[in-house]
Amino acid sequence: MNELDNAFSEIVRIIAKARSNAYRKVNEELILMYRNVGKHLSEKSKESSYGDGYIDSLSAYIQGKFPGIKGFTRRGLYRMKQFYETYAENKKVSALLTQLSWTNHLIIMSGTKSDEEREFYIRLAIKERYSSRQLERQIESGYYERFMLSNERLLPEKLNPQQNPFLDSYVVEFLDLPDAFCENDFRKALVKEMRDFILELGKDFTFVGEEYPLQVGGEDYRIDLLFFHRTLRCLVAMELKVGKFKPEYVSKMDFYLEGLDRQIKKEDENPSVGLILCASKDDEVAEYAMSRTLSPMLVAQYQLQLPDKAVLRRKLQELTNLPEIEKET
Repeated sequence: MNELDNAFSEIVRIIAKARSNAYRKVNEELILMYRNVGKHLSEKSKESSYGDGYIDSLSAYIQGKFPGIKGFTRRGLYRMKQFYETYAENKKVSALLTQLSWTNHLIIMSGTKSDEEREFYIRLAIKERYSSRQLERQIESGYYERFMLSNERLLPEKLNPQQNPFLDSYVVEFLDLPDAFCENDFRKALVKEMRDFILELGKDFTFVGEEYPLQVGGEDYRIDLLFFHRTLRCLVAMELKVGKFKPEYVSKMDFYLEGLDRQIKKEDENPSVGLILCASKDDEVAEYAMSRTLSPMLVAQYQLQLPDKAVLRRKLQELTNLPEIEKET
């Protein structure tokens, strides 16, 4: 079987690429069709003859004219109208719409509250190639709010600060941990559920290994988790703490980053970055602890349950002085 795979690999690649291109083209035409139908319905809604009767008659007519066609129920037609009206005035987003599936568009429209949030998830879903399940999880976990609330930019100076992929808060609700657990339990649970953890971190993170070994001065040391970030082109050392952040964690991470840069980092890679993941932290204590370190480092906290999005939105509103966002229904 391996010999056949090797012999015909190029043909398989050509077929796979063609199928992928065909799917994208079909999806593009589908999204444009829904948008155009929505535009028509939006324009008709300004006429006195428009109403539930018009929508019901149109739905019945289309399903009779095109037997087996999906999506043109009464509810589906209203969604197409909503889809058009949601993005009609947003020229920046309009060019991106055909790159997402209709299911993902429905998830974004039903789960977001503002133009900024919708654009954020559209761009994120395209970049990360989210499935509908993955996109829904990110919205439910308040990823947009957590991203906007993350202001620490402690990365190497030659990197664009806007590339910062780190958050102040990580949600790991997918872990099946006992009520009382130790750092070893935490690490093993994250490794077991690495696919979901990579979704939370970002798909540019590539897992290198757990308890990654470093030898310095004849002594053996181990980094809890080691990743490589493809965009930043650097190693990312992660230390896991089940309690509150302590200042002494910074010196230990400094040591690990120095070891990685001297022993593991390649010449064309950027300086290694450290992430200390704790159950909780005091921002002032963390700022004091890291004020004199030259290493690019971040202290973040983790949550074992999905956060309250209403609370996150209030925090974001207070931070940015944005107009109050409507309450969750």
